[in-house]
Amino acid sequence: MAIFALALAALVCGCRREDWRVATLELPGLTEANRASVEAALSQYRGVDQSSYKFDFAAKTLRVRYDSMQVAQTNLRMAIEEKGVEVTFPTNTTGFAGYIDTRKRK
Repeated sequence: MAIFALALAALVCGCRREDWRVATLELPGLTEANRASVEAALSQYRGVDQSSYKFDFAAKTLRVRYDSMQVAQTNLRMAIEEKGVEVTFPTNTTGFAGYIDTRKRK
């Protein structure tokens, strides 16, 4: 019984459930006018802390806190680009893990 309890405790304590990170995204076309579009793009992911957005319009960057166990930087990039705002960092990849594609297909 003690071995079972130890194994269960190790399993519960050993599993990572969250991995919160901060990313600085470079958005050359960032303006006050498209701020709402960027926020809407990111809000579709549960792993994005919407209260963490820090827009710097002079530097054309956005700092955002996200849980990398739920969403990847690539997903953030694709969602923003889908709204018509260019992203230069993080660099483009072909990864689609967890990406929510809302574009209308022809």
